[in-house]
Amino acid sequence: MDPQSLLNLISQETLLVLLAYGALGGLYLVVVPLALFAWMNKRWHHMGKLERLVIYGMVFLFFPGMIVFAPFLNFRLSGQGEV
Repeated sequence: MDPQSLLNLISQETLLVLLAYGALGGLYLVVVPLALFAWMNKRWHHMGKLERLVIYGMVFLFFPGMIVFAPFLNFRLSGQGEV
């Protein structure tokens, strides 16, 4: 069966729902967690109390996506080099 005949079997409403689920899932698991990682990496030492509270709340909210990328990202300080 070719893809065109499969698309003809699925109604347009069902296809739109599947695309919406895919877009929301991509936002929840990929886009927002990567943006949070970038924000925390840039602002870690300059955050105020309220900003830190909001960021920690978002980390809690988007934890599944954060845990997916955590093994691949390294935010440790580079240090002084060889001493």
